[in-house]
Amino acid sequence: MKRKSPAFAVVAGAAVLALAGCGTTAGSDSGDGGSDGGTGAEGAYVTVVKATGIGWFDRMEVGVNEWAEESGLDARQEGPSEATNEGQVDIIQNLIAQDPAAITVVPNDVAGLSSVLADARDAGVVVVAHEAPGIENVDIDIEGFENGAYGVQIMDNLAECMEEEGGYVQFVGRLTNGSHSEWVAGAQENQTANFPNMTLLEDPIESEENEEVAYNKAKELLAKYPDIKGFQGSAGTDVVGIARAVEEAGKSDSTCVMGTSIPSVSSSYLDSGAIDKIFFWDPALAGKAQLAIAQILVDGGTIEEGTDLGIPGYESLVKLDGYDNVFAGDAALAVDASNVGDYDF
Repeated sequence: MKRKSPAFAVVAGAAVLALAGCGTTAGSDSGDGGSDGGTGAEGAYVTVVKATGIGWFDRMEVGVNEWAEESGLDARQEGPSEATNEGQVDIIQNLIAQDPAAITVVPNDVAGLSSVLADARDAGVVVVAHEAPGIENVDIDIEGFENGAYGVQIMDNLAECMEEEGGYVQFVGRLTNGSHSEWVAGAQENQTANFPNMTLLEDPIESEENEEVAYNKAKELLAKYPDIKGFQGSAGTDVVGIARAVEEAGKSDSTCVMGTSIPSVSSSYLDSGAIDKIFFWDPALAGKAQLAIAQILVDGGTIEEGTDLGIPGYESLVKLDGYDNVFAGDAALAVDASNVGDYDF
């Protein structure tokens, strides 16, 4: 039977306190083929997310809207209705024609956006990415933390829950997602080095950033591996879909489910025990961090080691080894049933 590990949370600088709940605004695009930009995007700061209607990006939009109010600048969030590269490309192409000051983007496909982001920069648009280390044709990529270390953190907790033995699987939103790939790689390397009695049963499984896909694939895995003990999810929708399958199979007490999510999406499954622990950073603050970097660059400034964005978790940026333009904050959080009530997003 799995053991519950103690709750903990790690935040850089100031703790992330309870903030406003998630919501959507008219700034989001509900179609998969881009947006007409409403009243136009000239001089605007536009954040392009993986998809609309997902709790993670609803929360990011809260930060985008707060940043617009706080800065007095025109800022908004857009995204396709489904998490596709084509949808993001269409939106960015339409935005380029409207001459925004900056585009920030959370890519579905790191390689797939390279060409259109090059077009944006050629047009004089500042481009900032998030969850995309190594992406080409951006000015800066900002991460909430060092991605490999985040994977190590998740594996340490998953291994404790699994009593350091048994089979497990890992989910990613897209196999092309840079951050997800680094999280599962960091976790697997940690497992191989430190938990030899655990076994990765399959290569990372693609959920398409879709809770229903994660649910159906988890059901298949539970049938294929009746003794499976662990699931690691990467997309914000993964652990919820996995938990539903685990709960339906009556295996909440014997199967450990951990990964990236936010409390508002996963709290009921944390309470029931179908999810054991979630790991995350506040998407609202990540949205603000992207836009703050974009503003610095638009104003002719630079981003360097130690840059303080004035945002909790992003007060002293660290330049990541192996990259020329990737910086990280220290904004990771971990939550289980004992402290999920401390967060209202």
